[in-house]
Amino acid sequence: MRFDLVDLQLFVHVVEEGSLTAGAARSHLALASASARVRGMEDALGMALLLRGRRGVAATPAGQTLLHHARLVLQQMDKLRGDLGEFAHGLKGQLRLLCNTSALSEFLPEALGTFLDRHPNLTIDLEERLSYDIVKGVSEGLADMGIVSDSVDLRGLQTFLFRPDRLVAIAAADGVHHRAIGSADTVDFASLLGHDFIGLADDSALQQYLALHAARLGRPLKMRVRLRSFDAVCRMVASGVGIGVVPQAAARRCQQTMALRSITLLDPWSVRNLTICVRQFSELPLYARQLIEHLKA
Repeated sequence: MRFDLVDLQLFVHVVEEGSLTAGAARSHLALASASARVRGMEDALGMALLLRGRRGVAATPAGQTLLHHARLVLQQMDKLRGDLGEFAHGLKGQLRLLCNTSALSEFLPEALGTFLDRHPNLTIDLEERLSYDIVKGVSEGLADMGIVSDSVDLRGLQTFLFRPDRLVAIAAADGVHHRAIGSADTVDFASLLGHDFIGLADDSALQQYLALHAARLGRPLKMRVRLRSFDAVCRMVASGVGIGVVPQAAARRCQQTMALRSITLLDPWSVRNLTICVRQFSELPLYARQLIEHLKA
């Protein structure tokens, strides 16, 4: 049984994409070549590794075992390249990082920018996900590291504090919503659900998080406008169209130029820390370990 690194990387890509065609494209291989490689792996083992159907492919139980070991081998190769690369032309490698909406919008751009500026040979594949999905992805080896809210179950992962991330309600400094909420500096989320909301698009991790807590209260969010950034949400809220819930860091930044009022949420789930999570820090490539140290600082 001889599998090379191209075989292993291809198999991982095919399973993750759920498609031989997409996996081949992601591996920069022709479909015929990719198909022959997968078939050769199955012939060498004497068993099927993929279940093929009209909607794509999925790993068999044997394929799941191969997938697990393939990821471990590829991660070790990345670590080897990273460690050796330090002796040549600086950090070099590729890192997959999953993060939630708050981290992506408010904290990561500046932090990553300074790190990447010092390490031009490093590339980062950054994707926004829900914290629950990020933990699952990191645990299963789909990503090198994640940044999540500490409200999720992080057992089995190593964690490091990244940034505090409290959620607050925002309203126009004057107007119908301001008067309806009252003059108190605090409010519970349930009392806001009768108002029109300005929020992010449905595929935003934070928007799904808020919708989940509204559903737990048995009342849906009354979404009036959906936008793509916290700045846009704050501008729309400042115009008096509705209210919103955003990270405190975004509210404070926008209050410098907009007539916004920030109201502390009393709900325990609104008080969060953004947390870096990995499977095993010592097993990460050198560039990943150095990035974590940079983000912690």
